Amino acid sequence: MSPTMEGTLHSDHVLELRRVTKRFGGITACKDITFDLAKGRIMGLIGPNGAGKTTAFNLITGVYGVTEGSIALEGQAITGQRPDRIVRKGVARTFQNIRLFRNLSVLENVVIALDCHETYLLPASFLRLPSVRRREKALREEAMRFLEAVGLEDKAAARADSMPYGLQRKLEIARALALKPRLLLLDEPAAGMNPEESLDLARLVRKIHDDFKLTTLLIEHHMDVVMSLCERIFVMNFGEKLAEGTPEQIQQDPDVLKAYLGEGFKRAQHI
Repeated sequence: MSPTMEGTLHSDHVLELRRVTKRFGGITACKDITFDLAKGRIMGLIGPNGAGKTTAFNLITGVYGVTEGSIALEGQAITGQRPDRIVRKGVARTFQNIRLFRNLSVLENVVIALDCHETYLLPASFLRLPSVRRREKALREEAMRFLEAVGLEDKAAARADSMPYGLQRKLEIARALALKPRLLLLDEPAAGMNPEESLDLARLVRKIHDDFKLTTLLIEHHMDVVMSLCERIFVMNFGEKLAEGTPEQIQQDPDVLKAYLGEGFKRAQHI
């Protein structure tokens, strides 16, 4: 069955998934996933390990092809398009496992992301014409502004792999911002952080979301981050929708408590 666009598309929805299914041989990683993400909102995508969350990100960004269903960005179908085309349409993401150019500087990592929007004539690049040098200088200045947005301006000259883990996470966010997205997908940005670091990260995500006028979809296991940031939450389990609602509704949902959060989470909210 070929992917088709089902249902009505809405101009105020940045992202729309309609009955999105992904099979790997006999394994169904995502089944009939349907949700909308309105412009300017932050939505959480949560669930146990192996629930299909990162697979959903890979389908949205074109890393995997959709088996059934459809995905639309700002009312336009992106189902089946290549990842680079989806990036150019305004979708950027971070990864659960940090993927930086570790042997390059912090600044160079961001410049590379900016450079994907540039078009160069090969002879001009080889000859290092003044126009090319001016543009490279402008890119470096622009990259510094993205580093300032995440508090890494004083680390610009450092090698990416020389920084602590938490700062590498911030660099990955800066690099995603440099792609100039309208839709930002964050895959466990607080992974490996302690509670204080994760709440600091949540404040950063809120700030860049507001400053850059983004729409954000967030995968995260730190529930303090999810509950403080997200206006709506979509819960997955075994590749399917388990629940959807506000943070308050999700915290009280018996199926979510049983499958993922646990009764201890509910009791903790009343301490």
